Amino acid sequence: MIIDAHCHIDLYPNPRKVLQDCVKADITVLAMTNLPSHFEKGYAYFQSLKKIRLALGMHPLMADSHKDEFGLFLKNIDKTSYIGEVGLDFSKAGIYTKDIQIDTFSKILKEVSGQKKILSIHSRKAEKEVLELLTNNNIHSAVFHWYSGGLNLIEAILEAGYFFSINPAMVKSVSGRKIISKIPLTRILTESDGPFIEIENRIIEPKDLKIVNEFLAKFHDLKVVEIEKIIKNNFNDLIKSIR
Repeated sequence: MIIDAHCHIDLYPNPRKVLQDCVKADITVLAMTNLPSHFEKGYAYFQSLKKIRLALGMHPLMADSHKDEFGLFLKNIDKTSYIGEVGLDFSKAGIYTKDIQIDTFSKILKEVSGQKKILSIHSRKAEKEVLELLTNNNIHSAVFHWYSGGLNLIEAILEAGYFFSINPAMVKSVSGRKIISKIPLTRILTESDGPFIEIENRIIEPKDLKIVNEFLAKFHDLKVVEIEKIIKNNFNDLIKSIR
């Protein structure tokens, strides 16, 4: 069993094929969007699918579009229980829109506070600020996607009750493996972040998450089937928050 908690299906060269392949392989996917207009374009294709859900996003690196798109975010917020990709990015690529990002993310959190929503969080170079905003707005269900922050903040994220989604790129890097080693198995979900990762000179697909499951099995001296069961249980625990 494979669960992909963060994948941008709409950004693949052939999104329809990716959807069909996931359905055939019985893969569970939370499909992210980068803007509400993207969510609107894809929504009809996901409605009839049982194990694939479309999330409503407002990516921090697309902050220049946030003002024009925020009305669409509010318009579509009741159509899904999944919010993502949202968050902050204070890296070199995003720092120039820091104020816009904070304003948008704060407004999103106020809107979803108290609602049964699961958030997939972008936090590059802004991990402390993201955590503070999440807790200040009483957000109970969130997943830190591709966490790359300090090891010393992981415990605080865990104490807040949040999960981490890890991908093959993290598994293959020294810093990623250090982060993974600090996260208890009961708080780990798997993600492809496709199509933004390449493996074996091709774009990653959700089915490739067997790489992460195999790594976790070896790291924790467990069988792959045991890891798959743990990830499934973790995902079910997360989903309980919106039922």
